[in-house]
Amino acid sequence: MTSRPTTDTLKAAGQAARTTRPPAALGVWRPAADRPDPVALLESQALSRIPELVPVRYGRMGVSPFTFYRGAALPMAADLAANPSTGIVVQLCGDAHLSNFGLFASPERSELFDINDFDETLHGPFEWDLQRLAASLTVAGRSRSFSAHDSRHAVHRAMRSYRQRMAEYASMRAIDVYYSSVSVASILTFVNKRARPMIESAVRSAAHHDALHDVSKLTAVVDGKRVIVDRPPVIVHRPEVDNPLVATILARYLESLQEDRRVLVDRYEIVDYAMKVVGVGSVGLGAFAVLLDGGSGDDPLFLQVKEAEASVYERFLSPSLQPSHGARVVAGQRRLQAASDIFLGFAVGTRGRHVYIRQLQDQKASAVVEAMTQDDLVTWGELCGWALARGHARSGEPATIAGYLGDDAAFDQAMGSFAETYADQTERDFDAFSAATKSGRITAEAGV
Repeated sequence: MTSRPTTDTLKAAGQAARTTRPPAALGVWRPAADRPDPVALLESQALSRIPELVPVRYGRMGVSPFTFYRGAALPMAADLAANPSTGIVVQLCGDAHLSNFGLFASPERSELFDINDFDETLHGPFEWDLQRLAASLTVAGRSRSFSAHDSRHAVHRAMRSYRQRMAEYASMRAIDVYYSSVSVASILTFVNKRARPMIESAVRSAAHHDALHDVSKLTAVVDGKRVIVDRPPVIVHRPEVDNPLVATILARYLESLQEDRRVLVDRYEIVDYAMKVVGVGSVGLGAFAVLLDGGSGDDPLFLQVKEAEASVYERFLSPSLQPSHGARVVAGQRRLQAASDIFLGFAVGTRGRHVYIRQLQDQKASAVVEAMTQDDLVTWGELCGWALARGHARSGEPATIAGYLGDDAAFDQAMGSFAETYADQTERDFDAFSAATKSGRITAEAGV
């Protein structure tokens, strides 16, 4: 093993980076003169997606600037890469907008708050995740008609939460950082009482989201056999998703699991499977739900098989060293999350498609932006900052990040400025996207 630098040395490296690339510089963003057309970037992604689902993706993005932002990770990655970075590297979530955080059950069945989307995960500058989060808070605040002051306040509080938590992690033993989590118990003692109803509602919602809930919601008994019900275009049985394909993928997937979890999966048999559209940005990638049962008819297990392509950041950063993009997603999730789904694994399909697999639902709940109050937005942003700090502290050097952030509000203020400027750009991009839809350049299928 190589010699580890001291905490003081790591902190000094962060302070040096702060001198070279001060926080105020991160708060200044202007579109480059040769900035790529955001619609063209989205069209480039569509080339590798299921053609008939691309209009569904565009329809979901076209609802509002916020839904557009959720699907526009690639245009933002191009924008962030155009400017110098701090050089402080962590495992990026890669798409750290506020809807990609939420509650889920740990293997011990306790509820945790954490990052819950890792399709774009890759090693990169730590501030890129924070810029993605900050701008999402402002775009969301505008979608709720909150004032500029209130939206900026939400960003400042989220960044302060990240900064203060990172300072705590920098002073902890590495093993204690690894074991740390953002539990519901700690959340309920932390949140503003005016935001408590939102958190309590999310906890109740998560408790009802499990395989038994999905069976009643997604399936029906037809001719004595339980099957997934088609709801085109969101849930559809397709001929290319057949039993040999599913069985082969699951067999290869088992190789990525711990031995005890392979034994658990072997207790189940495949009952049915169907393509299932999920999310916004990932619509059009191959994704299907697999219904399995433990043999008694009342022991269901839903697995989600989801295609993984190269992270959008790989166009601008070093590519992943993982053997497949499914393995990249799984490795990033395990590095960043306090506890991951026991069924999380990966495989490469017979047609060369990279996939990762996890439970479709396991007591999960996320933010309902459309119902958020100003206090809700502030509190949710603070929780996102906390969870992101914990993930970055596990995957990077917390002392270096803390050294860069310092103990003042310079970074918080800079992210507030960046968020406002980038929200303006997002609205311009959304207008360009809407114009492309109206002109017929792209086709959007609304209402799905």
